[in-house]
Amino acid sequence: MPRRPNWPARLAALLAVAEARPFDARCWNCGRFALAAVEACLGQKPRIRILPGLEATADSAGFPRFPPTFARPGDVVLAGDPPRLGVVVEGGRAAFVGPRGLVRQPLTTCTTAWRIG
Repeated sequence: MPRRPNWPARLAALLAVAEARPFDARCWNCGRFALAAVEACLGQKPRIRILPGLEATADSAGFPRFPPTFARPGDVVLAGDPPRLGVVVEGGRAAFVGPRGLVRQPLTTCTTAWRIG
């Protein structure tokens, strides 16, 4: 699936809405944030299977895996400690759902990335 032409604006809109949205285990967690980011970039949610572990679940979407150092905005990443999914935003940083809203960390804290579109 290719990215939509207006994906940067759609991703920016998602980040603006999520900026102050706190973590909620059922309604707003790292998996839901990653799915929303993929939908913003592609225009549709990918099919996934809920499997044991975030990495296996993310792999089930079928996007190619690659080293996080090569990730670009809109790609999904997995941070290692604690394990959580996020999305690359800009300048070698990724956004993750935190207790009081989005937190940003360098891509060097990530262990895996998936190319979206």
